[in-house]
Amino acid sequence: MSGQGRYHLATMRYQERIIKLIESDSIRMEALNLLRTLGLPDWCIAAGFVRNLIWNSLYATDVGFNDVDVIYFCRLDFSEERDSRLEEELHVLCPDLPWSITNQARMHVSNGDHPYQSSLDAMSYWPEKQTSIGFTLDNSGQVHVHHCFDLSLLFNGTITRNSKRSLEILQRRVKSKERLETWPLLRVET
Repeated sequence: MSGQGRYHLATMRYQERIIKLIESDSIRMEALNLLRTLGLPDWCIAAGFVRNLIWNSLYATDVGFNDVDVIYFCRLDFSEERDSRLEEELHVLCPDLPWSITNQARMHVSNGDHPYQSSLDAMSYWPEKQTSIGFTLDNSGQVHVHHCFDLSLLFNGTITRNSKRSLEILQRRVKSKERLETWPLLRVET
């Protein structure tokens, strides 16, 4: 088997492992089912809602989540008001979850980047490679994993800097989010 074939097989195994974790989590599946009904373009649940689930399974921790990061990409209406309306709608439909919804079509402005082309492109600029992951649910009920970087990074005990962001940004995030206090077995890779 070629190197590319082995890489693809390893990626598939990590995807299967992540999907099993998601499917066994009733809160995450409830969130996915609800979001699917909104019909948002290029959407996924991303960031810590996914990453924490994986790290909890690896390190036998039970760290919750601060919010349910929903991202989508729509150039037709990228107003903050639209995001607020969608967030309010989600809070009405499922008040138990701390929803946070952001159209990635405008986020390049506040981040000082070139315009993003999709949700996945926007995630490719996030400071931590392990946070640049999301998942969706298709109409047949199948979970899909969306990622920008090698999925093995989520399982290798590191917090890895995205080269599109500075070391200072990564260090600030690791400190403010208390990553190493929460998961003391992790190490930062720059």
